[in-house]
Amino acid sequence: QVQLVESGGGLVQAGGSLRLSCVVSGSVFSDKTMAWQRQAPGKQRELIARIFSGGRTDYADSVKGRFSISRDNGLNTVYLQMHILKPEDTAVYYCQQMPTTWDPNSYWGQGTQVTVSS
Repeated sequence: QVQLVESGGGLVQAGGSLRLSCVVSGSVFSDKTMAWQRQAPGKQRELIARIFSGGRTDYADSVKGRFSISRDNGLNTVYLQMHILKPEDTAVYYCQQMPTTWDPNSYWGQGTQVTVSS
């Protein structure tokens, strides 16, 4: 059974930084593409960062240059380092294990709240 557990959210002032972590169990982590998505109140969930098994990354324009996704395959953990946070970054942040050709399911964590005050 695949489980994802996020941590690291909280309240921060605009311009500050936070690091989110997501620990994955029940999966061969190293060959999976991992992602972070977020959902603000009244808005659709937004894919903001992905990291592929080989380490390549990509980002949504809204976070490019401020956020960085990384992974530690030895710890089965994916991180999202967030800098220069803005009030519009306020959302629930979700970790996602993306589908593969042999497993079409997505797996999600429970979400962690990030609130950025102005």
